[in-house]
Amino acid sequence: MERVELKVMGITYSQVQQGAYALVLAEADGPYRIPIVVGIAEAQAIAVRLENIIPPRPMPHDLFVSLAHAFGIQLEEVFISKFDEGVFMSELKFVDDSREVVLDSRTSDAIALALRTNAPIYTTREIMEKTGFIIGEQKEQESAGDEGQAEVADAENGYQNCSIEKLERMLQVCVEHEEYETAAEIKKAIDKKKAER
Repeated sequence: MERVELKVMGITYSQVQQGAYALVLAEADGPYRIPIVVGIAEAQAIAVRLENIIPPRPMPHDLFVSLAHAFGIQLEEVFISKFDEGVFMSELKFVDDSREVVLDSRTSDAIALALRTNAPIYTTREIMEKTGFIIGEQKEQESAGDEGQAEVADAENGYQNCSIEKLERMLQVCVEHEEYETAAEIKKAIDKKKAER
């Protein structure tokens, strides 16, 4: 199983799910981006670390890291191991002087801990290709981009009636406008249509 290292790109407000945020992970040495929907509290825990904000009192993730360090336990890596029915599942690998322990974790918590410990984040090539999309150079002219935005707006009721070509144009527009969650939904529709051929 090929493993791929990911980096945290940032957090944006979710355009798909009200009251949620999209955590965007990027392939370390490649063009793929993976959006993961997280709640408000999880987004705050991640954003605080990304912005290097030091809260007056420790947040739960900070407290957990302090406790682990006090007992000589180190977070060696985060592994996004599965994607099932729209949910990412992760594992935390902890080590100390004598043993290694792997624990199940919500992906948002795993990322928050990885940011606080500088632990690497990995996933499989399969998960990345299934859930991610590629950032490419802008290949179409500005007028084509405007047309693509109109197509995205027209497809609010679903993508099943759109051609693959139209969906690919819409995907490019969403990526260019950093609408990562919508891009992920469009990519799923493209993959489904290609599988049905």
